[in-house]
Amino acid sequence: MNESQSTHRVLMIRPVGFTGNLQTQASNRFQSQSGSHEVAGVQAQALLEFDGLVESLRAAGIQVQVINDTPEPHTPDSIFPNNWVSFHADGSVVLYPMMALNRRDERRMDVLEQLSAQGLKISQVIDLSHHEQSGKFLEGTGSMVLDRVNHIAYACVSPRTDLDVLGEFAQRLDYELVSFNAADASGVPVYHTNVLMCVGSRFAAVCAEVIAEQERAAVLHALRQSGHEVIELTAAQMHTFAGNMLELKTAGGELCVAMSQSAYDALTNDQRARLKYLCGSLIVAPIPTIEKEGGGSVRCMLAEIFLPPRSVAG
Repeated sequence: MNESQSTHRVLMIRPVGFTGNLQTQASNRFQSQSGSHEVAGVQAQALLEFDGLVESLRAAGIQVQVINDTPEPHTPDSIFPNNWVSFHADGSVVLYPMMALNRRDERRMDVLEQLSAQGLKISQVIDLSHHEQSGKFLEGTGSMVLDRVNHIAYACVSPRTDLDVLGEFAQRLDYELVSFNAADASGVPVYHTNVLMCVGSRFAAVCAEVIAEQERAAVLHALRQSGHEVIELTAAQMHTFAGNMLELKTAGGELCVAMSQSAYDALTNDQRARLKYLCGSLIVAPIPTIEKEGGGSVRCMLAEIFLPPRSVAG
């Protein structure tokens, strides 16, 4: 079936106990390593930032489905739902294996039930979470950046992104894999692909310099071969979440790109101009607390909903 790269509908989980997650610090160098995890103040500030992003998205014409987190069990990273679930245009829903024990509780079947009750079709649920039992993980569209039009999944291998689980995803959803290695200046693997790469309809923003030198050309070739103009990001820009953007589509069908204020500030004037030319308007929201304590940015907070409407008969 023909698929769109972008959607006008996203799921966001409103936090009740957001804080830095001690269980994810070791593998996420984008997360604060200070050890400061005072819950009340961090939660209050994160809530202001969350609501501000929701308001900015809705003002731009994006349909935002907000579902509240639950107080128990405590899930400090629930604000990042794209790691545990993805929604696809054929009605498939995929549930993913998570590395941190306390992130596994983020998977909530009531979220799927709420979407179904709103008239969206869920034809099958593909549950990959059983891989947790063998210590193999794939954290959704954090671990993978999907080119939905061409059915290509880009993925940098890391402790959170296992090749075996990638292979099962690719087989079950008929995706071609472009896997590679990427590391920061200290040699630590980049924990999620979506902090170094964003694929839109006409552009791909990518921090090529952190991709292993012997694999870099192949990744860039795949992006260009599939019709994308490549906007190269520096490692410094990547570390301010410039790669953690997401192309969306307004209810009127106009393209836009959502990003954080820190990501926007890191881009050059030329990069911003190219994004606007290739993808229309930019939606920018400040989320410094979420970025610092959670180690993720705007793209991580958005689970795109591509599910089709349920027919009257169905």
